[in-house]
Amino acid sequence: MCPAVSGGPVLSALLGTRTTAVRLLLVAATLVAWAMGHGIGLGNPMHAGIAIIMVSMIKFRFILFEFMELRGAPMAMRLVGELWVLVLAAVLVGLFVSG
Repeated sequence: MCPAVSGGPVLSALLGTRTTAVRLLLVAATLVAWAMGHGIGLGNPMHAGIAIIMVSMIKFRFILFEFMELRGAPMAMRLVGELWVLVLAAVLVGLFVSG
């Protein structure tokens, strides 16, 4: 049997990585956004929509910095990534609120 399937050292090493933690966080954020989209937690649809957009932007930032490896990039490139996330969030929320 494969050590990863049996809970051997390979599985233990994989579960303790930063990548695994970020993936689990992304799954949790997806579940939260899905729940908000189905009316769980927030009564006002406008607030729920804005919250879903913000959760999506947080997920986008994690993907950008962790999986596209912007975390280790030069400072100027990281700043462009941060600004991209902020501008996109502002534009999407603005479009959503304006109708």
